[in-house]
Amino acid sequence: MATDTVALWKRVTPQVQDELVEFWLRHRALPSREVAEQRAQQAVAIGRDDDGAIWGVSTASLRVLPRLRQPVYAYRQFFAASHRGRGAAREFAIASRAILEAYNASLAAPESLGVLLEFENRDLGARYTGAVESGFVFIGYSPRGFAQRISYFDGAQLAHVGLPAQVRRRA
Repeated sequence: MATDTVALWKRVTPQVQDELVEFWLRHRALPSREVAEQRAQQAVAIGRDDDGAIWGVSTASLRVLPRLRQPVYAYRQFFAASHRGRGAAREFAIASRAILEAYNASLAAPESLGVLLEFENRDLGARYTGAVESGFVFIGYSPRGFAQRISYFDGAQLAHVGLPAQVRRRA
């Protein structure tokens, strides 16, 4: 299996969008065409096999993580069942992180501290037991109970314009 990634961040063409929509719907990864079309615009990278077919995709969206009260890229990746368990997940995530870091560094004012992973697959999350794994630091669990890790970009600075968001105090 090839582990090469094709960078797409902020450069998704209509043809690639159509391929991604078909890929997600065929694998029942997303609930509808509309959701898939929206998600395609968040594509960071894809993996293609020797025949040019997509076997994996990573996506990201900018969000403020309540725990950090700072902007991060919330990262997802999905592989076709035929390509799972082949050891590509880590390298694909690291390559996608590099794409996001390069983009963020190219901005006049960086928009993100780094990349947030949330392991929705408990088996996959259980494989990573070190506090730091491949540059991703364990930061706890999401409200849904999934392990979360973050990898900060080199030189990341805390945002101070309108952030950090105010924490609501309990009565």
